[in-house]
Amino acid sequence: MHFLPDLATAPDTLASGVRSQFPVLAQRIHGAALAYLDNAATTQVPLPVLAAMRNFEVHDRANIHRGVHALSQRATDAFEQARSALKRFVGAGAGHELVFTSGTTEALNLVAHGLSAAAAGSAFLQPGDEIIVSGLEHHANLVPWQQAVRRSGAALRVLLPDAQGRLHPEDLVRLLTPRTRVFALTACANATGERPPFEALLALAAQAGALTVLDAAQAMAHAVPNLSALACDFMAFSGHKMHGPMGTGALVGRLAALERLAPLRYGGDMVDWVSYTDAGFAALPSRLEGGTPHVAGAVGMAAAAAFIDAVGRSGIDAHVAALRAHAAAGLAAIDDITVLSPWAAESAIVSFVARGVHPHDIGTLLDEQGIAVRTGHHCAQPLLDHLGLGPTTRASFALYNTHDEVERLVAGVARALEVLQ
Repeated sequence: MHFLPDLATAPDTLASGVRSQFPVLAQRIHGAALAYLDNAATTQVPLPVLAAMRNFEVHDRANIHRGVHALSQRATDAFEQARSALKRFVGAGAGHELVFTSGTTEALNLVAHGLSAAAAGSAFLQPGDEIIVSGLEHHANLVPWQQAVRRSGAALRVLLPDAQGRLHPEDLVRLLTPRTRVFALTACANATGERPPFEALLALAAQAGALTVLDAAQAMAHAVPNLSALACDFMAFSGHKMHGPMGTGALVGRLAALERLAPLRYGGDMVDWVSYTDAGFAALPSRLEGGTPHVAGAVGMAAAAAFIDAVGRSGIDAHVAALRAHAAAGLAAIDDITVLSPWAAESAIVSFVARGVHPHDIGTLLDEQGIAVRTGHHCAQPLLDHLGLGPTTRASFALYNTHDEVERLVAGVARALEVLQ
């Protein structure tokens, strides 16, 4: 990839060097240049990823694993090579496996369902067991656990953040008991940008004997966790948040933990043998991948991981952190604006509330200036209710964003408040 810049030359050199790889960013919205600041919802896809997916669809498209013809064998190779590449990307070791899913939501549902549904006669979760979920979670890492306790008779406990939205290890220690079987946590709160000390929290839960679950959706385009360095049994992430295709994702985890999961989908490659009255299931990872997979999507996810590594993880991390710090400082300087988690230096997300102004109105006025942000509860209503904030406006950054776009955001918010207040 010869388009990659020398990151040391200027603050926005990384962005200027890669923006041409994202044609969607060249358009104008309402007559203004697009400033796409909604990356926590979905990142844009670069040309190398689109090319990898197109190459598969044009040359190798076929169903995988069961065909003896050349296209099926090439498609199978592409799918399994994508699996291996993504395992390397997240630091998975020999004791880990990666299961392809449609995204983080399906991956987390697979874990919650798989631990609470009967497998081989009994479920992992039993009446009287306890599940701890952090109070920072996206609904996708809360609602599945609510359903799991209903199926199993277990109890749900919530590790609440403090009034500023921070989690503390000592609070987790007080919640852990011999009956704690699962601890589920985000690597970055999508509603506030808070980056909890997940390494320490996962370690505490693991030491107490719990299975640990990390929602890494907001950490895959930058600050990618190293799975082998974590006390983590299951980690979930999505392709569309790491410059890959929508409708793709993965659950990667320890083999021993994945073996505990009852399948979520039955049929296709997940069976080993079938009779009219019974069936035997295949070994991992196929056992948890029922149905025809999104093979081009897996290829695209692997290409996105390669793109991130080609640009350089440390350069991306530094660039995104600088953008977030710039935005947080600029927004905090506006009267009547409160920035959530202003200290979250490793985050790509800056959320804020404006006194007396609804975030949807701010988002609408920003859109008229070509600035795309997200407004609402961000699928984290319990957290925002706990903090007493209600809906917020959220800007989120990626490697192609610039400091000029941050300045446009801050000026646009200031103008919106002048109009709305």
